[in-house]
Amino acid sequence: MLKRKKIYNPESTEHVNDRKIFGGNPTGIFELNNIKYQWAYNLWEVMLNNTWFPKEVDMTRDVNDYKNLTEMEKAAYDKALSQLIFMDSLQTNNIIDNINPYVTSPEVNLILVRQSFEEALHSQSYAVMVDTISTNSEEIYELWRTDMMLKNKNDAIARVYDELTVNPTDRNFLKACFANQILEGIYFYSGFAYIYTLARSGKMLGSAQMIRFIQRDEVTHLVLFQNLINTLRKDRPDLFTTELLDEVYDMFREAVQLEVTWGKYITQGQILGLTDEIVEQYIKYLADDRLSSVGMEKLYNVDNPIKWVDDFSKFNDQKTNFFEGTVANYSKGSLNFDDF
Repeated sequence: MLKRKKIYNPESTEHVNDRKIFGGNPTGIFELNNIKYQWAYNLWEVMLNNTWFPKEVDMTRDVNDYKNLTEMEKAAYDKALSQLIFMDSLQTNNIIDNINPYVTSPEVNLILVRQSFEEALHSQSYAVMVDTISTNSEEIYELWRTDMMLKNKNDAIARVYDELTVNPTDRNFLKACFANQILEGIYFYSGFAYIYTLARSGKMLGSAQMIRFIQRDEVTHLVLFQNLINTLRKDRPDLFTTELLDEVYDMFREAVQLEVTWGKYITQGQILGLTDEIVEQYIKYLADDRLSSVGMEKLYNVDNPIKWVDDFSKFNDQKTNFFEGTVANYSKGSLNFDDF
């Protein structure tokens, strides 16, 4: 069983090279001039430089754009927004209450705390979008209860996290890392793609800009859990059994099925640029990309059918690679999704 770390542990004599992602014996003091996982501290600096606030985004034009959407477009916008609201709400608590208590590396604690802050900020962003644009804000916030398709999906997302809550073992911690990778890298990206699709046709440009800021944060969250998994593969290879990896593949298959069903449900084949075939291929592409990033085999071997989404999500073309060394010449908005 995993043990929660002590907040204050003066008896510890753990040296920096003895640190572990979990199962360590930290003092509780953040000695950030002497760290083990350089990638974590570099990511912390990128996350700090990404700081933004919802008030920076002008939503004025979206008010009129929303009124002129078709009924199908409005329904899909509202459902996509409701799903994003659920996921950021879940993550705000999950990261702090369910993941971080077992993490014994101070530099990783830093970025998990920062992620939780960003998830809360995203919840505020969605509140701004809902209250500014929608005429049925209460209904949007209640969809997670009333829309059975959405509830079924949300229940499945939360199930793996609950395993760690109820039974905190090394194995379930690793599974929760994969579950976070699925959430950050498949479910969120699918929801973002719909908002970008509207913006591509000249509608809801303020919403798309808000999502750009949010997605830039989500890139760092995805990188965070990719690095946790890859670090654990080196530090704890005993956890990566054939049985565990088979279970992870099943998790990805279930996630793809859930998201494909959801994507087809909210678009109903009536959203320009998002046919059922495109929705399904895009989600399978996302799954393959996330699997390969942690050294696992692709399941579907498909190309990205909506590459223009990548262009929509970028702020500029400046490159940055913070995995191996110090971040240099970084400025707000410079994170490029192609680097991951």
